[in-house]
Amino acid sequence: MLTLIPGETRLETLEAIWRTGAPARLDRKCQEAIEKSAQIVAQAARGEAAVYGVNTGFGKLASVKIAPGDTATLQRNLVLSHCCGVGEALDEATTRLMMSLKLLSLGRGASGVRWEVIALIETMLERGVTPVIPVQGSVGASGDLAPLAHMSAVLIGEGEALFEGKKLQGKEALAAAGLEPVVLGPKEGLGLINGTQFSTALALAGLFDAWRNAQNCLVTSALSTDAIMGSTAPLQGEIHTLRGHRGQIEVAAAMRALMAGSVIRESHREDDARVQDPYCIRCQPQVAGAAVDMLRFAASTLEIEANAVTDNPLVIQAGIVSGGNFHAEPVAFAADTIALAIAEIGAIAQRRVALMVDPTLSHDLPPFLTPEPGLNSGFMIAEVTTAALMSENKHLANPCSTDSTPTSANQEDHVSMAAHGARRLKAMNANLSVILAVEAMCAAQGIAFRAPLVTSTSLQSALKTLEKAAARLEGDRYLAPDIEAAAALVRSGALVEAAGLEFGL
Repeated sequence: MLTLIPGETRLETLEAIWRTGAPARLDRKCQEAIEKSAQIVAQAARGEAAVYGVNTGFGKLASVKIAPGDTATLQRNLVLSHCCGVGEALDEATTRLMMSLKLLSLGRGASGVRWEVIALIETMLERGVTPVIPVQGSVGASGDLAPLAHMSAVLIGEGEALFEGKKLQGKEALAAAGLEPVVLGPKEGLGLINGTQFSTALALAGLFDAWRNAQNCLVTSALSTDAIMGSTAPLQGEIHTLRGHRGQIEVAAAMRALMAGSVIRESHREDDARVQDPYCIRCQPQVAGAAVDMLRFAASTLEIEANAVTDNPLVIQAGIVSGGNFHAEPVAFAADTIALAIAEIGAIAQRRVALMVDPTLSHDLPPFLTPEPGLNSGFMIAEVTTAALMSENKHLANPCSTDSTPTSANQEDHVSMAAHGARRLKAMNANLSVILAVEAMCAAQGIAFRAPLVTSTSLQSALKTLEKAAARLEGDRYLAPDIEAAAALVRSGALVEAAGLEFGL
């Protein structure tokens, strides 16, 4: 059981929730503030003054006053009316992360939601009740309304949820786990469905996988450099210190460490007729380093957002006040930043694949890295696949944050599209993992052709791990399963671990 400290929870904890499925609960120190804000909301609901979302309608209907006896119905109707999501269901791991983020937000004690509701979310996480949440329907403005409504519907016994591998009606899923639905009090429906937790969970998942891909690219790029007998002179530390970017400096240092002791490198340090390598080899620290810096920027933004209160109105010292924390512009920018980094890591990796299969550029490697070119096509079409995926990622990397459209009768007249921006990251990371897998396979083939010369000890260890998933190509064979197995290796982090690379976010 992981403990969530509102305002202080770090990315490591959130990644553990996402990757391991570990249940999470709030630090009990926050309970007093939560119950105090709930009491303030309950008092406002009994009063005569109009308080948005407590005793009024929502959005354009905020001027409609609701009688005290109808507040429970108001909140239930709100949740049900907003369950308008469509499309495939969000994966369970990201759904559980989203629920954990909602706990963090409510745990700040500014939402007016009772502890009883929070405790139900915690117990659902502990017992494995996972709401079924369609991924389409949010524009990331008044929060992720539709996705969060589908999550909240299960709390009141509606909607659908997964429990022990079965999809059940919300009430049935709760009952199967020994739980009862809650009856929502004043503002609680609004507190649950307002917020950026859907977009933020997706963006975090995209960040975690993007960072793993970035780590892998350091290993594959070092392998490619030895495969084409490239120079390590551009990795010298002083070059990168003179520019000053942290990511660039650290990437160069990591690549130097990975390639240290390579016999292949030492064999052509002198009397090499080539003066300079192509940019995809020579500028790896500049490109991958810039991507690393962008991912770190996104990570900082998303860690703040994960701990933020993003519903509306908020219970603050001045009273119950309407604001706009639900607008997901920071998440949208972070998601766009991650997408750019993913696309560029893939773009330069694909050029290294193209370099290795081209005999005019690969420094005497056979065409398409096959022992019998002509009879065999080798990695010819594997390279084409990487080009297709690189191109797809370039299209997907177009910014989402610049696309706004008015909704809700022009009340919500500027939106972030954060959900769109974050949702595409899963596909982009999957594409990138394949590009890097093919690069690793091509590099392994190229290094094998350099025998009896060998690469560094670190990279040899990575190659041994790779060969367990995808053996070297002696002749043409049905290659798709090998590519998928190598891509799974990239996604698991096993290649990075085998190389002994330590490169933290």
